[in-house]
Amino acid sequence: MRHLSTPKMKLLNLSLLIHLCSLLLVTTQPTDQPPFSCDSTDPLTESYNFCKTTLPINRRVEDLVSRLTLDEKISQLVNTAAAIPRLGIPGYEWWSEALHGVAFVANISQGIRFNGTIRSATSFPQVILTAASFDPYLWYRIGQASPITLYSILLFVTLQDLADTYQPPFQSCIQKGKASGVMCAYNRINGVPNCADYNLLSKTARGQWGFNGYITSDCDAVSIIYDEQGYVKEPEDAVADVLTAGMDLDCGEYLKNYTGSAIEKKKVAVSDIDRALHNLFSIRMRLGLFNGNPAKQPYGNIGSDQVCSQEHLNLALEAARNGIVLLKNDNRLLPLAKTEITSLAVIGPNANSSETLVGNYAGPPCNPVTPLQGLQSYVKNINYHPGCSTVNCSSDLTDEAVKIVKGTDQVVLVMGLDQTQEREAHDRVDLVLPGHQQKLVTRIASAANKPVILVLLCGGPVDITFAKNDQNIGSIIWAGYPGEAGGRALAEIIFGDHNPGGRLPITWYPQNLTKIPMTDMRMRPEPSSGYPGRTYRFYQGPKVFEFGYGLSYTNYSYEFLPLTKDKVYLNNQSSDKIALGYKSVSEMGTDLCEKSKLPVTVRVQNNGEMDGKHAVLLFVRQAKTGNERPIKQLVGFNNVDLKAGENAEIKFELSPCEHLSSAEGDGQMVVDEGSHFLSIGDKESEITVVFSEDTSDAATSKLMILPRILILFYIYSFIRSFPCILF
Repeated sequence: MRHLSTPKMKLLNLSLLIHLCSLLLVTTQPTDQPPFSCDSTDPLTESYNFCKTTLPINRRVEDLVSRLTLDEKISQLVNTAAAIPRLGIPGYEWWSEALHGVAFVANISQGIRFNGTIRSATSFPQVILTAASFDPYLWYRIGQASPITLYSILLFVTLQDLADTYQPPFQSCIQKGKASGVMCAYNRINGVPNCADYNLLSKTARGQWGFNGYITSDCDAVSIIYDEQGYVKEPEDAVADVLTAGMDLDCGEYLKNYTGSAIEKKKVAVSDIDRALHNLFSIRMRLGLFNGNPAKQPYGNIGSDQVCSQEHLNLALEAARNGIVLLKNDNRLLPLAKTEITSLAVIGPNANSSETLVGNYAGPPCNPVTPLQGLQSYVKNINYHPGCSTVNCSSDLTDEAVKIVKGTDQVVLVMGLDQTQEREAHDRVDLVLPGHQQKLVTRIASAANKPVILVLLCGGPVDITFAKNDQNIGSIIWAGYPGEAGGRALAEIIFGDHNPGGRLPITWYPQNLTKIPMTDMRMRPEPSSGYPGRTYRFYQGPKVFEFGYGLSYTNYSYEFLPLTKDKVYLNNQSSDKIALGYKSVSEMGTDLCEKSKLPVTVRVQNNGEMDGKHAVLLFVRQAKTGNERPIKQLVGFNNVDLKAGENAEIKFELSPCEHLSSAEGDGQMVVDEGSHFLSIGDKESEITVVFSEDTSDAATSKLMILPRILILFYIYSFIRSFPCILF
């Protein structure tokens, strides 16, 4: 039996990521040595304190900012920061894209290009598929290989939902992931543009969460505050609002164009600009960009041989394998027996599209393998037909496709969506398969000799209730946008060379949910109006597939090992709310919250005949639902490799102040007294929150007092009676 402890989520600091991007940029420049700051061959370098690496970064930054003219300062507030030749500082491009592999950015003068020595980059799965692996360490490894996530509309969000749904992911990235950069968005939250929200950027991110980095706008998010949203009366007001709110960098040119006039109109103080520059230059110095020749720095030897390396290609394949989710497998249709399948029909508009594999925000992949190509490595006799001319399937070719399925051993349908159906600035209006895809799937399934395999390439959920209930469709696989190795990973899963272990990272809702406006951001259900709520934590309507759902070719069992304590005492001072059955986390204090943490250990057993990689999800629920509390909540996850018949112990750390809390209407996080249940699969373990004093130790101490008093009394009596014996 192996003992595994849960690794903490190691998110790669943005500083390292930007550094890697900048070095990749260096390799694509036409000259061998681009200009750099603090060149030791420049005689002026010795006189610049900002070049002295022995000084603290804050002093180096103060020295640099103090040397800049106002025009030079303003030139540094935008993503394409201008060069400052008199100080030997070259231009710097902040904008790069590397969501799931280095991507091409077309509309900036400097940045990543694929028209030189480097013509491609490893394309990992879109992050929603990587999320389905529930593997913390996989994220870290992809981050090492790939430098690393609603438009201009008014959204109303309750303080309650902000506190326990919308803000926690960002808080975790800042406090646990040590993020160095944050991007403010286009939309307005409760009337205030995101990038002009002082409470969000300065009070919450920097003040409460301790953020120590730079804040950039999404591209042109500053300009729309005046140009589209009409939130302010003139452009200079938009500049003033974002700078005083705490934003540092404008992805765009609005700050370059209007900061000078905003100062003239006394809407902006130079001190606000200096604060922004301090944050920006601190990042660049942390990157080592003011430490002299980058070729002599830790990452100065990164070259083209490390792009599209075999190590990275193997990692892209591993990520695709581990994220793919098996949604249906009636009568154990999968995996297919390699020796029994001699002919295959592969049908669908996504079966042979390398563009669909990589999704958006991607660069040219190194060596993409489509699902058709992956299956061809297992079966030579394959009949292929797209079934539709395009993914929107406005004119289907069902009759032609039906002809090729007859007589084949097995049929694989590769359907779903692509960037014509879902992408940035192009929202879907329904949740069903586009066009005639459903008709094509149903017709092919009924014409085939055996139940067919349905593969879906898509990012968002799809209502495939028809396929879930169709006995002619034996297996369903969701593969997201699996990256360049997706076709190979799919084929390995279909033919049993890899056991699927992914789980859905989102709930798949039915089509009728589209009747609810997408701008309704409420999490909690409202039964009186028929509003069902959102996400697995609160949604009370029908589901196609639920969050965390995923099948395997083997089966697993779980066992909670005995807790070190099954009662958690959370009382350090009197509170009026104790009588109400809950207590504010802020009242408990950091010390009590730290002391209340406890280990939770779960034994996982692979009871099948096939090795597997298994995602273990730890949830918590309260004994009584309702009162606007979550139905259940994910509080921990890990991923474990188990051979057939093997077991392992997975360790989690439960933090009652974090994991057992939920938000009140005013946004205050509270913990309810009473029973809470930890759950994994079909197993549960009860833990009780108690607000009264932990009397167990006190009672024991009191019980010990009486015998001690009696002993002292007997000793005293003995001494009085026989004093001569003692002296």
